[in-house]
Amino acid sequence: MSSVEESRTESRTASRPCPPAYVPGHELLTGRTAVITAAAGTGIGGATARRFLEEGARVVLGDTHARRLRATVAALCDGFGSRQVTGLPCDVTDEAQVAALFDLAEERHGALDIVVNNAGLGGTADLVEMTDEQWDKVIDISLNGTFRCTRAALRRLRDRGREGVVVNVASVVGWRAQRGQAHYAAAKAGVMALTRCAAVEAAAYGVRVNAVSPSLAMHPHLVKVTTPELLAELTEREPFGRPAEPWEVANVVVFLASGYSSYMTGETVSVSSQRA
Repeated sequence: MSSVEESRTESRTASRPCPPAYVPGHELLTGRTAVITAAAGTGIGGATARRFLEEGARVVLGDTHARRLRATVAALCDGFGSRQVTGLPCDVTDEAQVAALFDLAEERHGALDIVVNNAGLGGTADLVEMTDEQWDKVIDISLNGTFRCTRAALRRLRDRGREGVVVNVASVVGWRAQRGQAHYAAAKAGVMALTRCAAVEAAAYGVRVNAVSPSLAMHPHLVKVTTPELLAELTEREPFGRPAEPWEVANVVVFLASGYSSYMTGETVSVSSQRA
């Protein structure tokens, strides 16, 4: 690297801001019950669970990783009390497990108010080398799983005449082309379209359906499944010069779940400036 390039790199690095201060809760979701999928661990789902609890909600967490789910529930119970948090292993590709998760929320808390469909699966493979199995697995978890959970939520909210909110987690690759991400991009673009169509149907019974579209939210699990080179490339694209903290994405989910977004439905909110 030349001295000029080194200088430019140092300048970019020096100008990168640190994450902002953590935002405290303001009781925006007090008394409400939320189901959050893929909520174990330190990613967006786990951060959303914590932010919801800080805003006064009761949360029911689902995840395929049973051990990590137990650890997450235990940690959150320590901080917020066992009456506020429960969890159940749930594979969103299995209709029976989806139903069991939603049944648990209603049985334990008597109602369901918010659903966050965070479950998704990525991967990297050029289209010409991609197998049917790779394509099908990503589509079944990221898109079909969101469909199954949205359907389960809307049936319950419609039949009981309750106002409610569904928040789906999409991705900027639903808008932006990225090599090796054809299956994931197709799934997330599908989530955006599903969000719009579900919103039109659900408005008739007072339910709002929106989505968030993160670009890059850094957490330990992502580091394990992604190469340092790709993370560096994606970080370089970020206008703030850093990845998002998972709680920064969760803050937008809180907004969409709260009364502050009461006239929003069918929208996909980009949690970055990388809409295209």
